[in-house]
Amino acid sequence: MAKMATPPIMDSHMANILLCYLLYRIDRPVQVSQLYDIAVGSNIINYFAYQESISYLTEHSSVQLRRMPEGVEEYVLMEPGVQTARELRNYVGKAYRDKLVSAALQYFARLKRESEVKLEYIPLKKGYYVHVRCLDLEDDLLDLKLYAPDYTQAKYLGEQIMRNPAGFYGKILEAAFSNQEERIDLSDN
Repeated sequence: MAKMATPPIMDSHMANILLCYLLYRIDRPVQVSQLYDIAVGSNIINYFAYQESISYLTEHSSVQLRRMPEGVEEYVLMEPGVQTARELRNYVGKAYRDKLVSAALQYFARLKRESEVKLEYIPLKKGYYVHVRCLDLEDDLLDLKLYAPDYTQAKYLGEQIMRNPAGFYGKILEAAFSNQEERIDLSDN
């Protein structure tokens, strides 16, 4: 229903406003591939409108293409783009603005989770291990293998962990800290 209510933007002028608005709202440079994935990959802006818009925005200094020392290219919002975002945002429906910002926030949250949690599916003679590593500044906070009887269940287990890796890690710690020695009943009854 929501996709039907907001079909992809086909107009490059509306795309100009939306892209400036997005960069303004998230207030950070965005890699070229990331902006494309967010805008086009989430079906918010049509491919052709996006291409035309990004060309226009860079040519007119609303957005600057900057090459980082690692060779990665990113878009940076410049003052004309800031003005576009502030003054013209209401020319694009709130549903589109919210959908694009939401797509970006979800995209960056997923990237963060994927950098902090590494999953590997290791085939066994019977079943799979789901190898989970929770990282903090390149160190392992958790290194755990869980057994699953087949690949489908291993993949499902991995997807569930990735939905909330911090919650998963917290529950593992909670279980460890609340674990108590088994009581032995020495009564004669």
